[in-house]
Amino acid sequence: MADQPADQPADQPAAQPAALEGVLRILQINEAHICGHMLQLAAELGIADLLAAGPRDAAGLAADTGSDPDALHRLLRFLAGQGIFTEDDAGRFSLTPTGDCLRSDHPQSLLDLLRWSTVVSRTFQDARYSLRTGLPAFPEAFGQPLFEYLRDHPEVGGHFNGAMAGFSRLESAAVTGAYDFSGARVVVDVAGGDGTLLADLLKAHPAAEGVLMEQPHVVEGAARRFEAEGLSARCRVVSGDFFDEIPASGDLYILKSIIHDWADDDALRILTACRRAMAPGSRLLLIESVVPPGNTPGEAKLRDVVMLTLLGGRERTREEYAQLLGKAGLRLGQVVATRSPLQILEALPSD
Repeated sequence: MADQPADQPADQPAAQPAALEGVLRILQINEAHICGHMLQLAAELGIADLLAAGPRDAAGLAADTGSDPDALHRLLRFLAGQGIFTEDDAGRFSLTPTGDCLRSDHPQSLLDLLRWSTVVSRTFQDARYSLRTGLPAFPEAFGQPLFEYLRDHPEVGGHFNGAMAGFSRLESAAVTGAYDFSGARVVVDVAGGDGTLLADLLKAHPAAEGVLMEQPHVVEGAARRFEAEGLSARCRVVSGDFFDEIPASGDLYILKSIIHDWADDDALRILTACRRAMAPGSRLLLIESVVPPGNTPGEAKLRDVVMLTLLGGRERTREEYAQLLGKAGLRLGQVVATRSPLQILEALPSD
């Protein structure tokens, strides 16, 4: 065995050759999907809720979930090694603070997001179709475009809506704290989901009123949220089609994580509908992940491939957003970073 360099501490491993570091990095990326699948399985089984009252062994958990005790123990042991659970000397598993967010009653619950991720994983099995055609793979995998499938499969649609609400809970504070919303009198949140972002904005700005526009099968959930938050008197919920007509009562319009769902032609239709609804002094905020230049890593580059595979949409660079807005009669104003992967692109009428 070669002698260790004199200046290298004895408790530190020798530096890896560059070629070996590359091999290990490739293996790490390739194996990440396995970790995700194991986490999704634990979410599907509701393990975190079963552990909420205290430690339990794999045999008892297996009986409650219809699982093989040995197989479940192996899954939980793996996730304990990832910091999701812990295993004590008696073979009982407990939640860690990280695993806590898999509980259905956690204020930042990611349970729906992980259950929705099983659908994303299934779609990526057909991702070669997207690479071959440039079209979304979701219809190949599930027989319908994504939003039609969610409409016709309420349980999956519920997981999707819960996942999007989970993202909104994580991102809402970052968005509301990054941009000056104080001058907005009427905020129109277009395709605003269950109203998480709009509710937070209205609570932060008591003088503002809100309008949330969504599809008919979503508006009831949003109305319930506003009622629960005591905001019903300041916010109305309307159903509609953002390709056609958008409420014209706003001085601030919001499209959060919407434009990235669509290819350029459809995205332009949405932006044009917004422009028709806007008054000369209105503003439009696109809240999106912006693709960074060059080889800079970024969440947007991952989301871009997901959008291609699920919907045929895309994440865009700042310049691509400016060009798209220009075609809709809008001009790009300031671009505001947030404490999240999202940026706020402010658009103003160009004439």
